[in-house]
Amino acid sequence: MTTDPRFASPFRVLPLARLGNGGRWRTEAMRSYGAPVLIWFTRGQGRITVNGVTAGYGPHNCIFLPAGTMHGFEMNTQTAGTIVVFPQGCEGELSLPEDPLHLRLREADQHIELNNLVDDLQREMEKNTGRAQRAMMCHAGLLSVWLDRQLDRSETNAVTSSAPARLVNAYTALVEQEFHSAKTVRDYAAHLGVTPTHLSRVCNRTCGRPASAILQDRVHYEARRLLTETHLPIKDIARSLGFSSAAYFTRAFLKQTGKTPSSFRKSS
Repeated sequence: MTTDPRFASPFRVLPLARLGNGGRWRTEAMRSYGAPVLIWFTRGQGRITVNGVTAGYGPHNCIFLPAGTMHGFEMNTQTAGTIVVFPQGCEGELSLPEDPLHLRLREADQHIELNNLVDDLQREMEKNTGRAQRAMMCHAGLLSVWLDRQLDRSETNAVTSSAPARLVNAYTALVEQEFHSAKTVRDYAAHLGVTPTHLSRVCNRTCGRPASAILQDRVHYEARRLLTETHLPIKDIARSLGFSSAAYFTRAFLKQTGKTPSSFRKSS
């Protein structure tokens, strides 16, 4: 489709089932997107972790994630919905929310409005013309306004409302920026002015996993992504993720996934 030259990527509207292709790690492991995304769950339930804070989701839950937001969610055969990926760099023009949102939409008119907005955006995508690109920006602007209006009438999860949540938000933001380095939980804790023990205790409280598990999950999601989506040599992937050697990377990857990097790449 045609891409607006001002932005680095086009709009995408995909069924959630597409995200699960290739294994549960595609949705459950901690990761982020380089562009804002909206996830619209229409069926199913499970848990979603956003910036280190875990909450339940169910039918008619709408999640908005700014670019670079670390997240992961459970998905099974009963889960259905849509993900809208906005163009990179469009936040200012569309006035999208600066913080993650978790909206629990109780009213039927809210469901209809959101379905119509997403459908309108998808119809313009299929036209694949320059005018369609302009129309998509207009529809996305309406979607941004709709999100803003829901804050006054929907049950909303605030992921930064407590001191523990704010600390974990800060930790996951740092990990997202620097997981390619060889930094450890101790390094991140020192940057945040807390002890590693306190950081892990707070992470356990907010999402049920220690700080080390969040870091490892993010690193190994990226490793699996690079193994499946690129032809980079394993030694280069290891180096890009801060491992001192390919052998060390292989041992860590085997412990995390149950497969060596080469066998994982072949099976994918």
